[in-house]
Amino acid sequence: MIGFGQAIKLGFNRYVDFSGRSSRAEIWWWTLFLVLVSIVLNIVDTAIIKTPGLTQLIFFLVIILPSLAIGIRRLHDIDKSGWWILLHFVPFFIGSIVLVILACKRGYDEENKYGPSPLAAS
Repeated sequence: MIGFGQAIKLGFNRYVDFSGRSSRAEIWWWTLFLVLVSIVLNIVDTAIIKTPGLTQLIFFLVIILPSLAIGIRRLHDIDKSGWWILLHFVPFFIGSIVLVILACKRGYDEENKYGPSPLAAS
C-alpha cells in the first residue's frame, strides 16, 4: 500500500501515463490531495487575492491530465476500459457516482490485459 506523499509523487510523475494500473490507495490519496489544495486555494482566493476562483482555475488546468490518467489507470485495475471515464458526462452526477463505486472495487490480484497488479509491483 502506498502513502499520501508517494501517491502525489506518482500522480505527477505519471501525469500522462494512461496505460498500466493504479491501486485504490493511489486514487483516494490523490483525491484527498485535490480536496485539501482546493480548500487552501479557496481561502487564498477569497482572503488574499480577492478574485474568486483564479488560483483554483490555474490548479485545475495543472491537475486535469494527472487526474484523468489516475482515473483511467484505476479503471484498468478493475479490468475496465479507460473509456469508462466518459461516464463523468452523464447528467445529474449519475455517471460520476458509478465511477466512484467502480473506484471502490478491489482490483484484480493477478495480471490482466492492462498489466501487473499495482500492489504486486510495490
